[in-house]
Amino acid sequence: MTGATSTAAATPRQPDGGPHWPAPFAARPVDATVTVPGSKSLTNRYLVLAALADGPSRLRAPLHSRDSALMIGALRQLGATITEVPGDGAFGPDLHVTPIPLGTIPPDAPGAGAAIDCGLAGTVMRFVPPVAALRRGATLFDGDPHARNRPMGTIIEALGGLGVTVGAPDGGTAASLPFTVQGTGEVRGGHLVIDASASSQFVSALLLAGARFTDGLHLEHVGGPVPSLDHINMTVAVLRGVGVAVDDSRPDHWIVAPGRIRAFDHRIEQDLSNAGPFLAAALATHGTVRIPDWPAGTTQVGDLWRSILATMGATVTLEDGTLTVTGGPEIKGADFNETSELAPTVAALCALATGPSRLSGIAHLRGHETDRLAALVAEINRLGGDAEETPDGLVIRPAPLHGGVVHSYADHRMATAGAILGLAVRGVEVEDIATTAKTMPGFPELWAAMLGQGPAGETRPDPADKDASGGTQH
Repeated sequence: MTGATSTAAATPRQPDGGPHWPAPFAARPVDATVTVPGSKSLTNRYLVLAALADGPSRLRAPLHSRDSALMIGALRQLGATITEVPGDGAFGPDLHVTPIPLGTIPPDAPGAGAAIDCGLAGTVMRFVPPVAALRRGATLFDGDPHARNRPMGTIIEALGGLGVTVGAPDGGTAASLPFTVQGTGEVRGGHLVIDASASSQFVSALLLAGARFTDGLHLEHVGGPVPSLDHINMTVAVLRGVGVAVDDSRPDHWIVAPGRIRAFDHRIEQDLSNAGPFLAAALATHGTVRIPDWPAGTTQVGDLWRSILATMGATVTLEDGTLTVTGGPEIKGADFNETSELAPTVAALCALATGPSRLSGIAHLRGHETDRLAALVAEINRLGGDAEETPDGLVIRPAPLHGGVVHSYADHRMATAGAILGLAVRGVEVEDIATTAKTMPGFPELWAAMLGQGPAGETRPDPADKDASGGTQH
């Protein structure tokens, strides 16, 4: 067996008062139509670009969550004006953004200080420092306690390579949060070499601001493979959509031409990654879940659900903009490569599968909200499962599961993984379900609404009634 490779074990976060959330057990196959809020990845990318644009912009149907609220607060600290305006979205108002007044302040005017709360939002702690470098004054970045453990060295070193002074609040050398960016009102840009093997967000952060650098940006990656390339492709597509010229024709090179970022009026796609737990419910209960308004073409990594769930035995169709997933008689184990942020949901289904599974290419998840690989192994095994870490992922084997508390580690995707397991395993409770508000406020209510849809139908057999020889007891 391959032993765990984490340098530090994941530590459960204690609940902030109140009882654990009893994850609903599905007594019958689910039959539901579900709409989820807007994409966090797209919302926060468009917010950054709106703050750097050449005029006011509008985001329609954006995500309203802790991560997006932290981004809004950060950009307001830097001088953007962001107001809520009535919209037609089901999950909240639109956003009107007046950009940061870069280039309009006289060079000899004093700079202003700012303090930014990153929470646990990787997009805030990585996307915003290059923007802060474009204004004059000191900007302090800090976040939740666990945020100080997230990899930040690459963005700090990159800014230093661009001539931007970044240091610890005590004046020392910074390697992680907290740190202070000393902006001068200008970033020269040019050729910059970084190692982005710890997170694709380092690349996206620099590309988003690159057009506002005086000489643009030629970003070159050296080192191990960059994880989550789909997210970099998303960034490139979003930039091109607002008139920024990006050349990504050479592997590990991205060239952003200097110039304006065009103001825009854009509707945000729903979050396909966050649709995953609801689609997984179709497999966990052998039922059907429909997601309307699924995009025919998208840069979101969540579009991989169509192939992932089919591989696991589901029937998957996309017709007239509605994605329909119907679970098969069993959940099939399989090998998956580079599932990125989808991995916790995939792992939960693998723990319910009738055959072994391997998830690879996800070593970078050790640096997310928590060490997700260690956390998934701990929580699956806590319920009687058989999971172990590999150098770059997980191996999960069939095993009878039982009830118990699933710790969330202040990680929204760990919490939703616990909810999926609870559909098929009686007695599962999730600690700190409120952490799902990071990207999906109201998740418990959306989950209950999904289970409350459809006809009463035939009761689903309780897996606990089967003996271990059946191979599908959970």
